[in-house]
Amino acid sequence: MIREANCHCGKLTLRCSGEPTKISLCHCFDCQRRTGSLFSVAAFYPRAGVEIMKGNAKGFRRHSASGFDVTFHFCPECGSNLWWEADRLPDLVGVAVGSFADRNFPVPEQVVWAEEKHHWLQLPAELHSHARNPTRAIPRE
Repeated sequence: MIREANCHCGKLTLRCSGEPTKISLCHCFDCQRRTGSLFSVAAFYPRAGVEIMKGNAKGFRRHSASGFDVTFHFCPECGSNLWWEADRLPDLVGVAVGSFADRNFPVPEQVVWAEEKHHWLQLPAELHSHARNPTRAIPRE
């Protein structure tokens, strides 16, 4: 399976090969601010299966609530945040599911940072929900 993710203006394209290893919906306040929405949805792909096909991205690095830094990559023309790399998941690249513009994209497997979810938002009960991020021990260098 090959999927292409595009920014809003179309000047930045990312190609993702294979199926995502996981799909996660995040309610953290940082994702809410970054997207301007109530949550973000990420498809995580193995790093080797993701490549820039067109354009150049700018990066923004910040500390995250999970205790590890995250680098966000966005189109310098339109500002769309296309993908990110979390230090706590060094072998994976998170790609914004909305950038695929595919209404048949698979459903997220999990919800993270549910403690920061807007109370009026109702999600399918079958989504496994975590109050925060599930922990995974990765030593910092």
